[in-house]
Amino acid sequence: MPNVAMWGKALRVIPRITKEEWSDLDLVSKWLIATRFTVIIMTIIASTIGGLLAFRDQAFDAVAFSVTTLGLIFAHATNNLVNDLTDHAKGVDKDNYFRTQYGPQPLEHGLLTVPQMLRYTAVTGGIALFAGGFLVLTRGQATLTLFAVGIFFVLFYTWPLKYFGLGEPAVLVVWGPLMVGGTYYVVTGRFDWDVALASMPFSLGATAVLFGKHIDKLDADKEKGIRTMPVLLGARVSRGVTIAMLVVQYLLVILLVVRGYFSPLILVVGVALPTLWLAVKAYRAPRPAEPPAAFPPRIWPLWFVAFAFLHMRRFGGLYVAGIVLDVIARRAGLPLGF
Repeated sequence: MPNVAMWGKALRVIPRITKEEWSDLDLVSKWLIATRFTVIIMTIIASTIGGLLAFRDQAFDAVAFSVTTLGLIFAHATNNLVNDLTDHAKGVDKDNYFRTQYGPQPLEHGLLTVPQMLRYTAVTGGIALFAGGFLVLTRGQATLTLFAVGIFFVLFYTWPLKYFGLGEPAVLVVWGPLMVGGTYYVVTGRFDWDVALASMPFSLGATAVLFGKHIDKLDADKEKGIRTMPVLLGARVSRGVTIAMLVVQYLLVILLVVRGYFSPLILVVGVALPTLWLAVKAYRAPRPAEPPAAFPPRIWPLWFVAFAFLHMRRFGGLYVAGIVLDVIARRAGLPLGF
């Protein structure tokens, strides 16, 4: 029977479950856990931003937006499955590697066999390819370029990009101009540099999450020969870079208001400032050897990424809310200046 409670849990966190609990789950629950669907919320937010900006510009196509969002969700899910397959094949997750400590790695924990994982990947990737193919046929040649770039990042993020310090720049591009700008292009049929700029506050948040994750497992990655950007920069510099990215998110929002692209209503993102302060305090100090008493035990050994992810979800949700308010105000003909 469908385990709706587990569906909801898998949307919020990466559930820690035993092999016996896994065997009792329905297929949807297993897929949500195997694809780490909780982080796919970042993709949904990015697509939503692109769709809202298209709607604001009175060029919204509901079918194109829906298929684009579906394709992006399944492309991200495919990337996560390919990531696990690649790391398993390279032996990265053996010996209680960091990844296996905070949630199930289906292959390493024996929840899925390699053939089963390949079937999950084939079906998930097939849905993403179908969505992309439909958009190429219905939205024009430039969509093919976006489609090809997306396939490249799905297949090659884990290797070689992540292994040579290119994973973080890839995320900055993917969750910004590619996803937000690409969604806007597919829906409207045109590219807009202002949309690309408007994508960056959210994209920086997604990149900060990845930086936090890679700082958390810096020593383990170094031992495995995975040269992420934090491995190349070192923990102290990487913490400073992450703080800078979090702060620049707000500075870009202010810039977009000053330029007149957004109304001051977008400044509702300021409600996320308390989570920014929590993140800055965490990133100003080295990672603690043990979790503080008040720190949720189910989150440890995640530390830096937990603060970045909390801020990303708060900021991202408020950014979308601010855009919605901006759209409503423009449609209602309300004065939008200071």
